[in-house]
Amino acid sequence: MIRIDANPFEYAFELPRTALVIIDMQRDFIEPGGFGETLGNDVSLLSAIVPACQRVLAAWRGAGALVVHTREAHAPDLSDCPPAKRNRGNPSLRIGDAGPMGRILVAGEPGNQIIPALAPLPGEIVIDKPGKGAFYATPLHELLQKAGITHLLFMGVTTEVCVQTSMREANDRGYDGLLLEDCTESYFPAFKAAAVDMMRAQGAIVGCTAASAALLQQLA
Repeated sequence: MIRIDANPFEYAFELPRTALVIIDMQRDFIEPGGFGETLGNDVSLLSAIVPACQRVLAAWRGAGALVVHTREAHAPDLSDCPPAKRNRGNPSLRIGDAGPMGRILVAGEPGNQIIPALAPLPGEIVIDKPGKGAFYATPLHELLQKAGITHLLFMGVTTEVCVQTSMREANDRGYDGLLLEDCTESYFPAFKAAAVDMMRAQGAIVGCTAASAALLQQLA
């Protein structure tokens, strides 16, 4: 049993029953020229967490535990992207439009890929999700159940949208979740702070939170 200092209380888990879930660390969100920047966001805020995510991923792989990557990705014909989502925010480039890194948030396009620094290894689970949550219209729950997973450690972007949605979905399905605070970020720092507070409020109503250093210390 691994125990780490967390907020609001200690988080304990067994490696064989725990997966690291890395949410949407994609070029379209992290790199200049992607979808995130077309919305008017400063993508350097998100890229700043990459070194911390790399350290956690390397240690987790070294421990031989399960890794899950997610990508927000739509079918080329956009049949899984309703107008209410595609038109949201009135961006200069919409989902499916041609951008500097290919069609925005379309599966298989260059910008839709996970950044090279966190690229999946053969055998790691990669989930293409048409929504904000990792469980909606994906096989993730079934894959985790088959692997005997009960605990999920989360990192990725953005904190208040896809990360928080995925953690809430996980909680509703019975998983015990932990968010690594320095391995997640938002284009709006105040939104990240609020989301972290919401998740761990009321006795970790959605999940606990912790610094990645606490995890790395125990994995070492």
